[in-house]
Amino acid sequence: MHPVRPRTATRRAHGLAAALGAAALVAAGLVASTSSPAEAAVGDVIWSQEFNGSAGSAPDSSVWSYDTGAGGWGNAELQNYTTSRNNSALDGQGNLVITARREGDGSYTSARLQSNDKFEVKYGRVEARIQIPRGQGIWPAFWMLGGDFPQNSWPSSGEIDIMENVGKEPHRIYGTVHGPGYSGGGGITGAYQHPQNWSFADTFHTYAVDWKPGSITWSVDGNVFHQVTRASVGGNAWVFDKAYFLILNVAVGGQWPGYPDGSTQFPQQMKVDYVRVYDNGSGSGGGGGGGSLPTGTGTVRVANQLCLDVPWAQTHDGNPIQVVGCNGNAAQQWTRGSDGTVRALGKCLDVSGGGTANGTVVQLWTCNGTGAQKWTYDSGTRALKNPQSGRCLDAVGGTPVHDGQRVNLWDCHGGANQQWYL
Repeated sequence: MHPVRPRTATRRAHGLAAALGAAALVAAGLVASTSSPAEAAVGDVIWSQEFNGSAGSAPDSSVWSYDTGAGGWGNAELQNYTTSRNNSALDGQGNLVITARREGDGSYTSARLQSNDKFEVKYGRVEARIQIPRGQGIWPAFWMLGGDFPQNSWPSSGEIDIMENVGKEPHRIYGTVHGPGYSGGGGITGAYQHPQNWSFADTFHTYAVDWKPGSITWSVDGNVFHQVTRASVGGNAWVFDKAYFLILNVAVGGQWPGYPDGSTQFPQQMKVDYVRVYDNGSGSGGGGGGGSLPTGTGTVRVANQLCLDVPWAQTHDGNPIQVVGCNGNAAQQWTRGSDGTVRALGKCLDVSGGGTANGTVVQLWTCNGTGAQKWTYDSGTRALKNPQSGRCLDAVGGTPVHDGQRVNLWDCHGGANQQWYL
């Protein structure tokens, strides 16, 4: 029963050249070290944020951006979302803390973090361990929006609410989907009652959806309480077989929760121990063709034969990428980051000019955070896909693959010249 939230201030990210590579992220405890998708099995963590940074530090900027501002957010909410560490910071004990505050002038501030254009997932078990805040008018949520938002407007973009609580119902958690014909108060929702009727704010609980093609199943602490399938939406469009991005926020007030009263104490904190995506056997390694890129550093081999290579290890912008015999040098060592980039020699695997057409050259370029430098991996087909174009990394000219073959974008077809081994 989640009303519309139309003001997602998300745009294509820029200036990410300084984003940490995967090895540094792992060392910092911000991203789980993951195995090759070829080795992934049901239950494996294929992506995570563990929030293990120092107290007072910001959440990982290669994954999280901020929605900011007031104005009600389509739900007559009271808070002003900020980027301040007063409203969102790591606590040094392995948690991200989102804090809703009442300021000296009587206004309210809070934070809303989202991963649009930085991390998106298609299928898998999407899970977070959270201790929610409490109080009348307090509204914490862990949810997702379709990766084509805002270009595709809500509710056509789709929304999956993994966990919502309204403070006037401390013992109840809601899970909901919104889409065309079933949005706002008409969302398809289910509720989970605390088995002892206690407040969920008393301690940490694990909130998850098990998301597969054609179905989404909700659970709290492993207890399933709601499922939505294609049949649930009737004649309306099913908009949940595509990539989605993550959102964590604490709202204050609104049409559904009502507003703070004399019983509401501030500040209120939502503590997030982790956010993880697990392989759930959906045939996409959890991330799918439009989802996450498994992190790590090593070779990227086409048809399990030749290595993706920076010609002559030259790092000038525009150097066209090729495949050659594997030789172990730095020009063939690619770091796959949680931000979707694939990097070698300090620069990014890039689609020339941000093009989307068949035959667009794939080159080395200074990292800039645009969609031209985002890649996803499908462990089933071994496709490296550029979501902006919807096309796959392709060795030019097809098979057999051969030394010196250039690479470009091409319609995904599953041939050996589009099968990449990480």
